[in-house]
Amino acid sequence: MARESKAKSKIKSKTENKEIEIIIDVETTGLDYTRERIIEFAGVKLVNGKVKEKFETLINAKQHIRKSSQAVHGISEEDLADAPTEEEIYPKIFEFIGDAPVVAHNAIFDYSFLNRTSKRLYNKPFENNYVDTQMMFKEVYPQYESCGLDTMASVFGASNKKRHRAMGDAMALAKCYPKLKALYYQKYNWQLSQIEHVEYLFERYLRLQSAINTMQSEIQDLRSIFKIYFERGGSEIQSNTGEILTYNHKKTFSYDFAQIKEVLEEIGALPKAVKLNNAFVDRLVSGNAVNEELKEKIKSARVEISENKSFSVVKPDKNKN
Repeated sequence: MARESKAKSKIKSKTENKEIEIIIDVETTGLDYTRERIIEFAGVKLVNGKVKEKFETLINAKQHIRKSSQAVHGISEEDLADAPTEEEIYPKIFEFIGDAPVVAHNAIFDYSFLNRTSKRLYNKPFENNYVDTQMMFKEVYPQYESCGLDTMASVFGASNKKRHRAMGDAMALAKCYPKLKALYYQKYNWQLSQIEHVEYLFERYLRLQSAINTMQSEIQDLRSIFKIYFERGGSEIQSNTGEILTYNHKKTFSYDFAQIKEVLEEIGALPKAVKLNNAFVDRLVSGNAVNEELKEKIKSARVEISENKSFSVVKPDKNKN
């Protein structure tokens, strides 16, 4: 989807000089938007960064809720018995959203579900622009290992007593978003001012990368010395600022997966012991190694969608004349 890229240049819906944005969050029967359904929707309308209107509803999607999803949001099929059906509620949901851009954390998840629903019910795509606050948070705060809503709420001091319920998460995001947006566009505008210097900045990037590689090599050299020191009987060392240099060692083993698979399944440890190589599976689906029938089976097992954007540096071919 190209909607997010448009959001950088046009992130707002204006009516009489009012900037309107819709914070959204959904809870679902499962993670695969191609097969699962939305069972709770929450929207918070921001006008010039201020909360002006809220909309929340449960939705009786008439579909089984996966146990893994119910464990997260706590919504049961019994909770949905008296909730409006999709046919009853979606006209109101899409009316609330209007043509404003939608704002969500990991927006492609919520957007994909709304887009799929619009196509299924009305035979037309959901075409609003979307803004991904997870991407914005990564850009503004690259030092944080986690970029989830909990981390962002902690950074901006936004409490959320109803985590993993649609309105609780939407309101937490509504509290964070104006502050995050201001910081994001301050940085983005500074980045725009640097584009005319991009050739110089690339040279600078290469110097920094070379320095990092050199420092990593130096660190490895020091690690080797520390290792020899401890293996020759050296004791722990404490720095003037309190850090302690110590040494631990343990044995690790490799296992024949075919021989232990049955045991892992029996004790329920297979998912934890085996990590799926998603990149390899993606290549199977996009390549020619398997037929279309098998590709469809693989696609049906998709449980989550995310976007990764990156650049790479291609080194010169020194063998060329």
